[in-house]
Amino acid sequence: MAVIAAYVVNAVLNLALGLLLAQILGPADFGRFALGIAGSVVLTTLFFEWLRLSATRFYSERVRGEEPWIRAVLDRAYAATALCLVAATLLCLAGRPLAGPPATLAAAAVATAIGIGVFDYQTTLARARFIGGLYLKLVLVKSGLALVLMVGTAWATGDATAVIAAAGVSQFLAAILIHRGLTDPRHRPDVERGRTMLRVFVTYGLPLIAANVVYQLLPFANRSAIAAVGGFSESGYFSLASDIGTRIFGTLGAALDVLLFQIAVRAEEEGGRQAGEAQVARNLAVVAALILPSMAGVWAVLPALEAIVVPDAFRGHFTAYLLPMLPGLVAFAAMNYALNPVFQIRRRTMPVIVAALFGALVNALALLALAGPYGGTGIAVAQTLGFLAAFGLLAFLAVTGPGRIALPWRDLATATFATVAMAAAVWPLRTLAPWLALPACIGTGVLVYGTLVWLLDIAGLRSAVMERLRPALPAAAE
Repeated sequence: MAVIAAYVVNAVLNLALGLLLAQILGPADFGRFALGIAGSVVLTTLFFEWLRLSATRFYSERVRGEEPWIRAVLDRAYAATALCLVAATLLCLAGRPLAGPPATLAAAAVATAIGIGVFDYQTTLARARFIGGLYLKLVLVKSGLALVLMVGTAWATGDATAVIAAAGVSQFLAAILIHRGLTDPRHRPDVERGRTMLRVFVTYGLPLIAANVVYQLLPFANRSAIAAVGGFSESGYFSLASDIGTRIFGTLGAALDVLLFQIAVRAEEEGGRQAGEAQVARNLAVVAALILPSMAGVWAVLPALEAIVVPDAFRGHFTAYLLPMLPGLVAFAAMNYALNPVFQIRRRTMPVIVAALFGALVNALALLALAGPYGGTGIAVAQTLGFLAAFGLLAFLAVTGPGRIALPWRDLATATFATVAMAAAVWPLRTLAPWLALPACIGTGVLVYGTLVWLLDIAGLRSAVMERLRPALPAAAE
């Protein structure tokens, strides 16, 4: 539960952080900031993600005790990668006399990628060992540092590049402050064994890295296209809507994934491949049961959310961009946290990059067709079509062919039915005054969907709650 609490707190603080930065920097500089952060995320994915994914899949409490050399290989690979990026940062700074401010922006983005990568490694180790309290502490320290450093830097300088650098510093400092709780006994791995393990990491992680890079490049390219068509202000409008939507669904999905996939890995360790795949199928039902109503909930509160919390300079543009992006953001979250684990647990990750490339192709074709006549809105729709295409292909690959997964059709159907019922219930409430609509929509949606989840036992959530309560009931009766 500490992991879920960490993600809830992180989501709230990230939402507040994004809105504060948008308010302080304004549309144009926020657009520059969003492009720089997007570049940092791409670099993190490209250089660190294969190691983070490998740690998620191959490191656990059992491995810590029985195969300590795996952690040693991971540590050395992270250190070598970070040193390469430090050198790249220095090269970018050295190029400032020739390239000017873009060189400084590039240096800040590369340096921030180091901070993100190191912090993600620490959180991955904590999750792999199910140390929820330490994980919560990591996220709280990082979120607090980010809020203070990034907002303070934005207020003091008004410079997007400086704020990007502050983002990297906050993550790196959090990792350094908490790392002692995740230290393993020192171990010097055999050179040949280390090389073999690195090859395993690359084979497993490379398709996932390539897919993630493609998915990170899609919004980056779309933001760049909007900046070219409408300027940095228009890119800022698009970026705020995209960032808030991505954080909502990405944070929710990741909060589930960090627990559910580790549970599947543990099930495989204890019961073999079939037990792991069966757990992944159950996990898929849980993800769907929470992401579908979240999409309906965001749609319901979007007008009130824009009126209450979105900065004045972004109002009108926020809903215009987020609404057409909403189905694509949900599909992207579902791919990452429901479908990708199907292939990860099998260590057969090539279909993930196939789906990503197909989605990129659809995005590019839609961009060419829609950007001219529809401008920024057309670009938002193109992004959604790309994500939906990738999701559709990956889902097809998961349920067809040899070793296909048995989808929990009943849970998917009941979750969809409950989401439609919830949307119908909150529909009339959207027209209320914003301060009334927000609590009314949230309260009614939670009541309707929660009731149906309990009555229909969607994704086994009622059974899971009762299972946790059952040991306490006899004690309470006594």
